[in-house]
Amino acid sequence: MNGVNGKYHQSLDGLAENPLRRTWRGNEQGTIELSSVPKFDDPYQEREWIKEHMAAAFRYWGKCGYGEGVSGHITVRDPVLPDHYWMNPFAEHFSTMTKSMLVLVGPDGYVSPHGAQLPINSSGFYIHSAIHKARPDVKAAAHCHSIHGKTWSAFGRPIDILTQDSCLFYDNLGVYQNFGGVVLADQEGKNIADALGPKWKACILQNHGLLTLGNTVDEAVFLFGALDRLCHVQLLAESAEANGIRKSVISQEDAEFTAKTIQWWENVYANFQPEYKLLLQETNGAFLK
Repeated sequence: MNGVNGKYHQSLDGLAENPLRRTWRGNEQGTIELSSVPKFDDPYQEREWIKEHMAAAFRYWGKCGYGEGVSGHITVRDPVLPDHYWMNPFAEHFSTMTKSMLVLVGPDGYVSPHGAQLPINSSGFYIHSAIHKARPDVKAAAHCHSIHGKTWSAFGRPIDILTQDSCLFYDNLGVYQNFGGVVLADQEGKNIADALGPKWKACILQNHGLLTLGNTVDEAVFLFGALDRLCHVQLLAESAEANGIRKSVISQEDAEFTAKTIQWWENVYANFQPEYKLLLQETNGAFLK
């Protein structure tokens, strides 16, 4: 631990090199293992796994109350056809989503014959296609108009690093400040992709809402929920500060230390697994159909 001005800051010295391994402990014999993201030799099996988790992600959004008419979309890059991505159908409630309802979209924006034969959201195509082209490192993208996210977006500001979980977005959050209306053209999608930069996994779209990315759909969707809750925290903190109560922001050193563990994609994936397991129990696996 390093002392700076009388305050002690933790160090990664002596901790596990793998950020996931820092977060859990097993038995002394080393026989307890944590299940993480499965590795697939067959891309068709991986496709089915992705679709199962994607359908669960929409059910989770439904539980969160994120549904708003036809708005909101999640896309995941297809492992069989990497220039294609899976997407939710137009005008279907998040809470009713099943694996068989998911639509495969080609790079031209047209529905592929290899998935559900249902229409898709045009804005979703323009936003997500630009992101998948600009960020080949990204497999999943999530966007919708959650209440706290779109409320905070009106300020055109990033969130402050106020709590431990806000370190998920330390040096990991862009702000797109040029709302150009409902996204119905290529250029607006490209502008949003540019605002994410080469490595950030989240963006606040001013006067619009939130957008998050991930190596898995689980990561993208957990980050979305976390960012929406942190927008709520920010709104409450701003209200308190307006009444004379000063905010305490986490130091850069402590935020960076925390981010190096909790931002690791496998750790974010792990954070969504309790929700996935709960959805399996609550729906009796209905979303797997």
